[in-house]
Amino acid sequence: MHKKIKYLEAKAGYDIYAEFYDKKLAYLDSFEQFKLLPLFHDIKDKKILDVGCGTGRLSVRLDKMGAQITALDISPKILNILKIKNPKIKTVIADAEKLPFADNSFDIVVSAFLIVHLQNPKIFFAEAYRVLKPEGKFILTNINQKKSPELKTKKGLISIKSYYHRPEKIIEMLEDLAFAIKENIFVKERDILINQLVSTEK
Repeated sequence: MHKKIKYLEAKAGYDIYAEFYDKKLAYLDSFEQFKLLPLFHDIKDKKILDVGCGTGRLSVRLDKMGAQITALDISPKILNILKIKNPKIKTVIADAEKLPFADNSFDIVVSAFLIVHLQNPKIFFAEAYRVLKPEGKFILTNINQKKSPELKTKKGLISIKSYYHRPEKIIEMLEDLAFAIKENIFVKERDILINQLVSTEK
């Protein structure tokens, strides 16, 4: 007998999965192998926008490093967990493709495990470019995931809609928008690509 899986859009999926999300933090970290945070350098008092922040896996760490964090996600329930963890961090419910901020608002925009849920990441990339200050930094990850995983919840098995993006296409999209590529790191496990970490400058 086949297991019945509900296939959901990101907001609905993460609202259901929110209470289980923190059990996967170490697993999510493993896709970066401690190579992501070093890309930030000195961020004391820098204004950072964490897009697709989840329960604050990165936001909380960046806050401890002295940055001023705005954490954005499409799921209100997942942001509620972040609010309990760190009430100091400003949270915003919004879509990555329509960032509710003025031009030139942030020193750094970061998105980890986000673009896998976007059919056309270039829409978000353009928004990131817009809200960044001149010479601002955009840091993102591109997980090498060709099939969205099954997630166990109290409402049964779910799978959150995701899209595979070839690493070279991501670089092409960023360069089309005039981002300067500063770092393009391939994270591998047993010689198999598991993640792409990109640091760019406006």
